Amino acid sequence: MPDLTRLLRPRSIAVLGSGWAANVVEQCTKMGFEGKVWPVHPSRPEIGGVRCFPTLDALPAAPDATFVGVNRHATLDVVGSLASMGAGGAICFASGWRESGEAGLQDELVARAGEMPILGPNCYGVINYLDGALLWPDQHGGRRVDRGVALISQSSNIVINLTMQARGLPVAYVACLGNAAQVGLADLAAAVLADERVTALGLYVEGIDDAPGFAALAEAARAAGKGIVAVKSGKTEASRAAAASHTAALAGGGAASSAFLRQCGVAEVATLGALLETLKLFHVHGPGLGERLCSLSCSGGEAGLVADLAAPAGITFAPPGAAQRARLSATLGPLVTIANPLDYHTFIWGDLEKTTEVFTTMLEGYDAGIYIIDPPRPDRCDPASFEPALAAIEAAQAATGKPAIPVASLPENFDEGRAQAMIGRGVVPLMGLETALEALKAAQAPAGLPGWRPWAVAPIRSRRMLNEASAKARLAAAGVAVPRGVTAPTLAGLDPLGLIPPFALKGLGFAHKTEAGAVRLGVTDLGQEAEMPGAQGYLLEEMVTGGVAELLIGLRRDPVYGATLTLGLGGVTAELIADTVTLVAPVTADELRAALRRLRLWPLLDGWRGRARADTEAAIATALALQDMMAADPGMAEIEINPLILRAEGAVAVDAVIWEDAE
Repeated sequence: MPDLTRLLRPRSIAVLGSGWAANVVEQCTKMGFEGKVWPVHPSRPEIGGVRCFPTLDALPAAPDATFVGVNRHATLDVVGSLASMGAGGAICFASGWRESGEAGLQDELVARAGEMPILGPNCYGVINYLDGALLWPDQHGGRRVDRGVALISQSSNIVINLTMQARGLPVAYVACLGNAAQVGLADLAAAVLADERVTALGLYVEGIDDAPGFAALAEAARAAGKGIVAVKSGKTEASRAAAASHTAALAGGGAASSAFLRQCGVAEVATLGALLETLKLFHVHGPGLGERLCSLSCSGGEAGLVADLAAPAGITFAPPGAAQRARLSATLGPLVTIANPLDYHTFIWGDLEKTTEVFTTMLEGYDAGIYIIDPPRPDRCDPASFEPALAAIEAAQAATGKPAIPVASLPENFDEGRAQAMIGRGVVPLMGLETALEALKAAQAPAGLPGWRPWAVAPIRSRRMLNEASAKARLAAAGVAVPRGVTAPTLAGLDPLGLIPPFALKGLGFAHKTEAGAVRLGVTDLGQEAEMPGAQGYLLEEMVTGGVAELLIGLRRDPVYGATLTLGLGGVTAELIADTVTLVAPVTADELRAALRRLRLWPLLDGWRGRARADTEAAIATALALQDMMAADPGMAEIEINPLILRAEGAVAVDAVIWEDAE
């Protein structure tokens, strides 16, 4: 990994260009950068009020960091000169490289940089709010901080918008990747997290260039007590429409990226607001927020709203224990119903001692508590009457050592100055109820398994599909149960001797036999069956009886994450139901058990309304067998069973397809 220390924490900054360079100089001055700023221009005497040097060779020393704001062709020469003089790194601002079809030009840039790290090209730059060092050619909304979170984005506009937040979040670094020609996401993230003043990392990610490296980064960050939260864009790739299998359609788009982030222990959120609120939680409390939450408010309407919004967010509120109920009733009186969420009414409003007792007693029985409170706007109202409740929240956290989290129902109802002060005291105000609930759920993301790394990415080659009979022979050799059957090149050649009717008759050579009319069930007399147009042979099998449920299990190579494994309710309606869970290989039996329980229709597998329970352990064994098959055969591109019929005991692969490299 390149050493980015000088580039991210420079003591000297060189700036090339004219208009863009002036902006960089101005930003460094405004932020109070105490190091040297050296504008370089062949004819101008000064830029931004700072004396110019005519050439790089005229600089007093090799700069730690350089903002290269010249055109792409001039950038090549500048980067080469910087590398030769021992500079610490460069931001390559110009566009017009690989993103514009000029891959060769970008490769030449990397070659000229050599060992010197570069961010970009097509990169906006880096802001270091800790040291006031800004290699940044535009406005931003940040401030100097002593410690805080880092933001890395693959979109400059997105991260500029994030700096404009008024939520009290202290931001230590802002960095853009641009084309990431040399320094990738994992490298840059590791470099900012290595700064002990950085508490957490927020990402806006369009793509991950090094999945194993990212997984290693996430594990190291978690071990250091630093949470990572990401917004992953690009979840609706049109490529799913052209998928050749159910697995491809169901595991495409965001399913694989979400699975990867989850298995890395990285929290994922859907909105930028939730990204910021999760970072506030990570900044103060670190990752791994407990799942047992309580909610308190002085209004039945607020308590009901919390309960309604929590369910779709995946948050539940367990009732308080008997001892808690007794203590709470003693303070609140007989008119207050003790529940979670708790509406504590206004009988104790303004009484700091009683409010603290209620807030503390409730919080003692949980991992964390949220306190719905919207202080009046200070420009038009007097928030003084809310101070006892706010003080009681902080007192409850101090008394229990557990996170006590004030939550404003609307984001604008908690002013920035108050939020900054509370965060400085170790209390995290969250802004906007829906966003807060999303952030709380994200902050509960568990750590990834120690040492887990995705498989290496296999090269993309042309592929061919094995027919069902050949695929099932592979499955049987791997220990997966398949129906008894016979094959023949023609319908007349099928010999059912020894098989027990009724039969399933299938035409071979179809990826989707049902759509092609190449599946006939309940066959008892082959003499009554007509040929199937387009069939490249026939398979006759005994029909499977005693089925309790049907599952889909599929593995496929992934160009980013190595391979994905998808589980779901199977059969011909698999894509219509779309009740699936995707994981990234390799997975364990415990992960598969947990994945099955995340299915919406899990109760159908678990004895719903007196039904027989399906043998899900047999399904897990089958999934692991498929994973072993793919791990042992680099040429296997995809393998799918749909359906796997689960019995009360055992499971049988009724239909299967395998795609493998054609070479």
